[in-house]
Order: sequence, then structure tokens, then C-alpha cells
Amino acid sequence: MNTEQANAKNLVIAPSILSADFGRLEEQIRRVEEGGADWLHLDIMDGHFVPNISFGPMVVKAIRGISKLPLDTHLMISNPDRYLEEFQRAGADRLTIHVESTAHLHRTIQRVQELGMKAGVTLNPSTPISAITEVLPFVDLVLIMSVNPGFGGQKFIATMLQKIRDTSAVLRELKREIYLEVDGGVDSSNARQIVEAGANALVAGNAIFNTPNIPGSVRALRASAVGAPRP
Repeated sequence: MNTEQANAKNLVIAPSILSADFGRLEEQIRRVEEGGADWLHLDIMDGHFVPNISFGPMVVKAIRGISKLPLDTHLMISNPDRYLEEFQRAGADRLTIHVESTAHLHRTIQRVQELGMKAGVTLNPSTPISAITEVLPFVDLVLIMSVNPGFGGQKFIATMLQKIRDTSAVLRELKREIYLEVDGGVDSSNARQIVEAGANALVAGNAIFNTPNIPGSVRALRASAVGAPRP
């Protein structure tokens, strides 16, 4: 089995709650579960590290009470070390930290793991892979931002495909199971290319929640990503 086939077989679909209707949040989470979503992606924004504010630990806790799916919690915040324990208590399964947000990334990753969560690391579009080389032996996920973070509904930056390829090659050298996740402008038109480039976890918001058939959109994204006929 080659890398592309392995990625397709083990593909994770992680709907981004940022695009959900929060007035009907439980219903919409049930719909993505019905469609076969693997994780729920939670974008935490502080209005400082990124130019928007979303939600914090209280909403994560509420979502934990709704769903048993793993909570893939993406911290787009300054000084994330201050809040690690709060997100752990709220029920986050994984915390993904931006390399740009902390001066002591290795220490932050260690603390996330000490708290019993999985640790991931994120790269903004302009941040090179070399920025995370030293922490790759310690994480279970690398998240490539394919838009500039802060807002949903942006267009996928096409040059990120090469960055995904390059990151995938680096991860293969480590011979460890590390998810390569992509977030930003992911939809059925580009999911196949992203998986072919080496990703095995796709975050999608508008492509799932801003559709009349949420379960069908989850299934369609997966089918497009693996090259199967759309359901």
C-alpha cells in the first residue's frame, strides 16, 4: 500500500464547528455524526493572535457534553500556556498550538501531554516547515493552515499543496504515526489533491455546515478525497 492509499484508507474528516449554526449546535453536531465525521474541529480565537473572537473553554465543555467524538481543539490564541489546564478540564482530546504563538513550543507540548491530551503543532501559510523540525518527534499531529487564520469561508491557497507534500516527506522520514491535517478552504473540489499531496486529516467548515444536507456533505467530502463515486 502506497502513502496515498494509506491516507485515503485512514482519512479523518473533522468538521469545523466555527461554521455551524450555534443556535442549533446540538442538532448540527448530530448531523455530522450521522454523516460519519471522525473528529470535531474547534477553532479557539482570541481577537489578538488572530483578528476574530470565537469561543473558549465553556463552549468546549458544552460540546463535550453533546458528543463523544474526539475534540480536535485548535488554539489560535496568544500565550496558550495560560489556558492549557482549562481546555483539559473542558474535555479537549487534542490541543494544537501555533508555532508562532509561543516562544517555548517544546515546553508547551510537554505540558499538553502531561495533562493527558494529544499535542499538535500548527503552521501559518507563511511559516516554513523548518520552524517545527525540533518538535516533530514529540507531536501526534501537524496542521497546515491553507488560509490565513481568523475567518471561515476563505479560499484555499494553492501553493500550500507543495507545502503539504514537503511536510509529508519530512513526516515519513520520522517513521512515526503523525496526522497531517489541513485547514482552510477545503471542499470537494480540492480534497483529492490535498490527500494526494500527503494529508490524512481534513478540516472543513462551510463545505459541510453551509449546505442543505450536512450528513451528505460529510460523506461527499470523504468520497471526493478518496476518489470514490459521490454518494
